[in-house]
Amino acid sequence: MVTTAFRKIVYPCWRPSIEDEGQDWSSRGGDPNGWVDGLLWYKDIGHHLNGEFSMAVIQANNVLEDQSQLESGALSSVETGPQGTFVGVYDGHAGPDAAHFISNHLFNNIKKFTTQKQEMSAEVITKAYLETEEEFLSLVRKQWLMKPQIASVGSCVLVGIVCNGLLYIANAGDSRAVLGRVEKHTKDVKAIQLSSEHNANLKSVRDELHLLHPDDPEIVVLKHTVWRVKGLIQVSR
Repeated sequence: MVTTAFRKIVYPCWRPSIEDEGQDWSSRGGDPNGWVDGLLWYKDIGHHLNGEFSMAVIQANNVLEDQSQLESGALSSVETGPQGTFVGVYDGHAGPDAAHFISNHLFNNIKKFTTQKQEMSAEVITKAYLETEEEFLSLVRKQWLMKPQIASVGSCVLVGIVCNGLLYIANAGDSRAVLGRVEKHTKDVKAIQLSSEHNANLKSVRDELHLLHPDDPEIVVLKHTVWRVKGLIQVSR
């Protein structure tokens, strides 16, 4: 299930300024295939019509199970379709396969459904999430006899899309989107949580799981002081 939030905070859509057009965002300011100051990949501050943008990726494990994605420009295959900025963060677990698959398919599904609807919407994002999941499950069904470990691979999916004056946030998993907003009078920066985590350590999530699985007394298990779904993983979606 996708939790989607909307904030009318940017207008018009973000897009690179003329001086940034044609730049390779993945390599500007750093080597995308190497380590720079401990970073696996980063994009230095770039100027946009509505401000500045930067991005960084740090490798935490020996095997990089996570992926991140940045797309700017057309959000559909129609020339007159919506323009905007897409940012995806995919926190993989038990292997990199799911996060890689999402990185290669989710944005394309966003573009497909945006083309069909001729607009960006919560429905478009939800359908793209579900389509990507079904495509990955189809791949698992085809490969699991030869590659059984693929059946245990998964990924959280946190997406932000800026388009037509709206910020869309969609989340499945326990990543979190936070907006930093400058308070008008104090000039302090206030952190505003834009998404909700799906993690068994939260009582609301445990209650939901018990409600959805009333016949399974072990749907959530406290293991080594940590609540886990079926005693295996904290993420509930």
